[in-house]
Amino acid sequence: MGTSIFGIGLSGLNAAQAGLTTTGHNIANVNTPGYTRQQLVQSARAPQFTGAGYFGQGTNADTVRRIYSEFLASQVRQTQASASELAVREARLIQLDNLFGDSVSSLAPALDDFFAGVNAVAARPADMPARQTMLNAAQALVSRFNQLGEQLAEMRGGTNTQIEATVGSINSYSRQIAELNHRIAESIGVAGDHLPANDLLDQRDALVQELNQQIGATGVLQSDGALNVFLSNGQALVVGETSYALRAQRSSANPVDVTVGLDTPGGLVPFRTQDLAGGALGGLLRYRDGELTLGENALGRIALVTAQAFNDQHGLGQDLTGALGGAFFGVPSARATTLSGTATLAATVTDPGALSTSDYQLAYDGANYRLTRLQDGSTQTFATLPQTVDGVSIAVGSGTPVAGDRFLIQPTRSAAVDLRLALGDPARIAVAAPIRTGAATANTGSGTISAGSVDASYPATPLAAPVTFSFATPATTFSTTVAVEVTVGTTTTAYAAGAPIPYAAGATVAFGGLRFTLGGVPAGGDQFTVRPNTNGAGDNRNALLLGGLSTRQLVANGTTTLHGAYGQLVSTVGSATHEIGIESAAQARLLAQAQDTQASVSGVNLDEEAANLQRYQQAYQASGKVMAIAASLFQTVLGIFGN
Repeated sequence: MGTSIFGIGLSGLNAAQAGLTTTGHNIANVNTPGYTRQQLVQSARAPQFTGAGYFGQGTNADTVRRIYSEFLASQVRQTQASASELAVREARLIQLDNLFGDSVSSLAPALDDFFAGVNAVAARPADMPARQTMLNAAQALVSRFNQLGEQLAEMRGGTNTQIEATVGSINSYSRQIAELNHRIAESIGVAGDHLPANDLLDQRDALVQELNQQIGATGVLQSDGALNVFLSNGQALVVGETSYALRAQRSSANPVDVTVGLDTPGGLVPFRTQDLAGGALGGLLRYRDGELTLGENALGRIALVTAQAFNDQHGLGQDLTGALGGAFFGVPSARATTLSGTATLAATVTDPGALSTSDYQLAYDGANYRLTRLQDGSTQTFATLPQTVDGVSIAVGSGTPVAGDRFLIQPTRSAAVDLRLALGDPARIAVAAPIRTGAATANTGSGTISAGSVDASYPATPLAAPVTFSFATPATTFSTTVAVEVTVGTTTTAYAAGAPIPYAAGATVAFGGLRFTLGGVPAGGDQFTVRPNTNGAGDNRNALLLGGLSTRQLVANGTTTLHGAYGQLVSTVGSATHEIGIESAAQARLLAQAQDTQASVSGVNLDEEAANLQRYQQAYQASGKVMAIAASLFQTVLGIFGN
């Protein structure tokens, strides 16, 4: 009896000591990240049968288990991946929004100042200080485009660098998880399946949690205790004790960017942006290929449209030397890159107003060219080149394309950075119109002639001599020494030189790229002339047209102005920033709730552990008392036999 009681007391003592050790371990790790509360598992020993029935033999300390919920842990991992992706996107979108939306350093103030300078010259066309101020404002506009473009390029470079660093972190975590799989398997092999390596499991779970901050991943527990980790696209990252490394390398679709792939025994498996959801990596890829690309292309489109539209109108004017206006801006060129093959592609912007904000990929299969607009995935197929799409003419530059050749076309990507001011002499600003009209002083009727204008077909050599329009008697017809076209309403009729032309008030007369309107009631013998605009220093007609470009709908197939296009860009980025901010805050809240729920189950509660300490201390003391009684009984028995 004494020995049995002693054994029971000893088992209780051992169990209480194990409980104290477990409780102390919990208390010591209350601030350890990823630590899961542990609990002693006890069971009654097999009872001993006697004639009087079964008598208990004490307790066993079977194991120490984690108070762990795989469901809650999985929820935290999934929520963490989404929260990290949104937080990364939000942080970078805020930078982009601040860049475009700043009231001082954005593009809008520079555009306003430039067109204010143009209007000042229109008010004082011969004033050289006003002309110089306009040139200074033009240079400031170019510099603003350049600065914004360079900052966007730096953001792209920084994002690519961060992608590479994130890939390095992911590879480090996956290697550590594989190593822990090995150690856990060894521990289970030594201790048995029912004795888990709790602290190693905690370390592995913490690594998986940190991995999900970098990339969306899920874990699948195997029967041998290993945790296999899979990416959001189903590709294995860790299988047992083997980890597969991600690799960041230059993209085959755009050499400027890096793309991510997975090294496997069968070779590199490349991923698309949409293949990698969640975590910082997913956020970086979506930001780079989404809002950042849109921002660069949209800003470049505004730069290109501004330069080309201003050059076109400037070329229709006349400077202080009497020459037609030259190029005011250096118009940036579209970029075409050969992705595979030896042939090159030539891409030329022929209609800036039709430009989109997308890049394009052209692939040749040996028979047809397939053009994909990357912004929306729409495709077109051509049997031959050249072709014009969205204002861009695409032709073979050099070499002969063969099946499998691919090309990247970026009409506007670098336009903001490449924009330059081509004019440096204020006297060369073409403020005046190259022609002027007039009525003969001897006219007796009330006929009128408009100031006249020229279009893009006006020759490089301006009108050399006056052209006279003479009315017959009665003034129902008129004639001229050049062939003309006369438009009345919607009907246009061509007339040879010297032919009688029926007169209709409001008719538009055009020849040689210039046009004007006749009106009123002319008298027989009245004459009107169109002549070169000599000594036209005070003429501001072309300056007014240049200033009017600020309100003309020049962008997106004539649907918006330059300011409108930039406002649309600011609005798009601002809306995306606001939307992602709301989603990020909501996801952060969900993450906090998931973590709180997990902590309520698996976290260490110091009040509870303090109660456990008391409970195990009392159990220890009571078990010691049982052993003391057992010893006393044994001494009594010895005393009986000694007597």
